[in-house]
Amino acid sequence: MKIAIDIRRAGDFGIGTYIRNIVNQFARLDQSTHYLLIGQQKHLDELDPLPANFELLDCGAERGSLRCHFRMPLMLRKRRVDLLHLPWFQPLTVIPCPMVVTVHDLTTILIAREHRGLRHAMRIHLARRLFSRARRILTVSYSSKRELARTFDVPEARIEVIYNAVDERFTRDPLPADADRILERHAVNSPFVLYAGNIKPQKNLPRLIEAFAVAKAELRDHPQLAQLKLLVIGDELTKHPDLRRAVVRTRVREDVRFLGFVPLPVLRVFYARARAFLFPSLYEGFGLPPLEAMAHGTPVLTSNVSSLPEVFDDAALLVNPENVFDIARGIRQILTDEDLRTQLIARGHAQVRKYSWQQTAEKVRAVYQSVLNGKL
Repeated sequence: MKIAIDIRRAGDFGIGTYIRNIVNQFARLDQSTHYLLIGQQKHLDELDPLPANFELLDCGAERGSLRCHFRMPLMLRKRRVDLLHLPWFQPLTVIPCPMVVTVHDLTTILIAREHRGLRHAMRIHLARRLFSRARRILTVSYSSKRELARTFDVPEARIEVIYNAVDERFTRDPLPADADRILERHAVNSPFVLYAGNIKPQKNLPRLIEAFAVAKAELRDHPQLAQLKLLVIGDELTKHPDLRRAVVRTRVREDVRFLGFVPLPVLRVFYARARAFLFPSLYEGFGLPPLEAMAHGTPVLTSNVSSLPEVFDDAALLVNPENVFDIARGIRQILTDEDLRTQLIARGHAQVRKYSWQQTAEKVRAVYQSVLNGKL
């Protein structure tokens, strides 16, 4: 049996976490299936060492290019691939074998709605075509499943929910021994709350900044939190003028810091040392960063919309992401209510244990087998 998996986003956040962990688990669970990993050596290097039943299939073209669209079907046919797994939405035109697609969320489609026209219409057409041809569609939450079924009229029987989990790199190694020195190198010497993740419109960062400014003003006389900072790990501030305007408008230029991307060991230190992790996103397919923060013993504030209540239940403090004052109330509460903090930390650890990449990989392999056996 030959199964091809596209790994060309193995180095990304989010989708890369999914690719790395399921492939690494397949390597531990399955020595009989022949896996063909579509990508280049740089993508393979993101994975753990793999056994002999894994082979790199170099497509020799950047994803999304016309050359890739035409070359991949020829490669799959030549190698007589039994099943193709696309771990993210990519509108391929011709697929010569049964296909499984993972849809993490519909962000691309939703954002495209803001720019209606020929490009949007083509994107919708290609998505409908891809989803109609996929034998099975995997989503990472029931929220995403419902949205996919509603938006593209996909029968729910063809959609399988298989949850994500915390990246093994956050759990298998201890926290860096020089954590204090890492904070010193980044000139972090005050209590801080943290946001980490992509900086996109749905992440709701302008409202988070406004809410932080409100909470900061309310805590100005607090003996431990008067010097509170908000640290944002993600893109550089220069790429997002709306965030710069929010910082200036709310007069917290001295209290909000944008650190850009940081190496994984550094990110782990910030997760562990934050007083709280703030993630008031407007839309998520799953929401890995809050789960990563929970794994480091940090209480989490997140939104009461989209998939987030499903994924985090009572392990996080849920707020209305469209109400600045409700976010600010949540920030103040999660920082000052010690009983709540203790409960959230304990519930967070328990919530992390509910999700497992081994379990995820086993369920994905069961879907492969079901498709190959000719079942819906």
